[in-house]
Amino acid sequence: MASEVTFKEIREAVAKLCAEFPADYWRQCDAARVYPVEFVDALTAAGCLSVLIPEAYGGSGLPLGAACAILEEVHASGGNGAACHAQMYTMGTLLRHGSEAQKQRYLPAIASGELRLQAFAVTEPDSGTDTSRIRTRAVRDGDHYVIDGKKVFISRTEHSDLMLLLARTSERGSGDKHTDGMSVFLVDMRDAVDNGLGIQPIETMMNHATTELFFDGLRVPAENLIGEEGQGFHCILDGMNAERILIAAECIGDARWFVEQATNYACERRVFDRPIGENQGVQFPIARAHIQTEAAALMVREAAALYDAGQPVGSEANMAKLLASEASWAAGDTCIQTFGGYGFAAEYDVERKFRETRLYQVAPVSTNLILSHIATRDLKMPRSF
Repeated sequence: MASEVTFKEIREAVAKLCAEFPADYWRQCDAARVYPVEFVDALTAAGCLSVLIPEAYGGSGLPLGAACAILEEVHASGGNGAACHAQMYTMGTLLRHGSEAQKQRYLPAIASGELRLQAFAVTEPDSGTDTSRIRTRAVRDGDHYVIDGKKVFISRTEHSDLMLLLARTSERGSGDKHTDGMSVFLVDMRDAVDNGLGIQPIETMMNHATTELFFDGLRVPAENLIGEEGQGFHCILDGMNAERILIAAECIGDARWFVEQATNYACERRVFDRPIGENQGVQFPIARAHIQTEAAALMVREAAALYDAGQPVGSEANMAKLLASEASWAAGDTCIQTFGGYGFAAEYDVERKFRETRLYQVAPVSTNLILSHIATRDLKMPRSF
């Protein structure tokens, strides 16, 4: 495993790269609702998005902790890693469950930046957080699968070459578990768009490149099935756990950005002839936000270490995501309160970051579903659904 010294070097390199994309860059992207192409290209060229890909396939072969360090620094700098973080966590599915032929075919091109794997299509309009009730179907037809259905809130599909897609290959209830009968496919979107796949952008409160997808007779080669047919949910769990840990790291970065901004403003802003930071009513909430952030950061580190060790990490990934997202939300709220009216002004970037970090109370898994998971899996309480 890479040492903390290596992580320190990674953090410094990412911070230097992010300095080339100051606040006004992100402000302009947000206002125009455009994808930060230049930033993603710079991260790709620096090798940041291929850190989890083994060296044999052109990547750095670093642990998840290194990827966490990268995304945390992006967010601590005032940026937004949501534009490209999927390329990291989708590796969990492809690396652990993809065939050697699939890895040889796709991973070197992803590592070099020739291909982007940024889309992860799971959620649907009618299933919500109950993944077992997805309706998108994949039916075997010779050496292809024919896919019909729809997905919603799938990000970055307009800026990705490849997509991981979860679809049903047999009816719910046909296996021992409700999650049996789902399969995961690697879809080449360059061939699929307007050839069985339609994309409809969804405008949201943050610049997240979110879309709805429509599948109508999309033909996907059978060789693009990842893992065994019917065991797709098990395959994507590795990607989901990595996603939750990486997004938790982003939330830690957000929280630290909020704390830093609030601290600096409280020390500089003078009201009644003194800095507002002299008032305990101002400084105590900032101190509390800092404490919450550092406590959550320890849980993120623990979850990443377990993931890298190949240990079961479902509960830890969920706890890390919940604690970090709540820490970033609390820090953001404190930051706005510290800034007062200026906290709502676009030029200070607080309101933009506040909108961006609010997402993680809902996605990639809602806080309530995390609490249910912990209550039933760890505390052995009866299921409510």
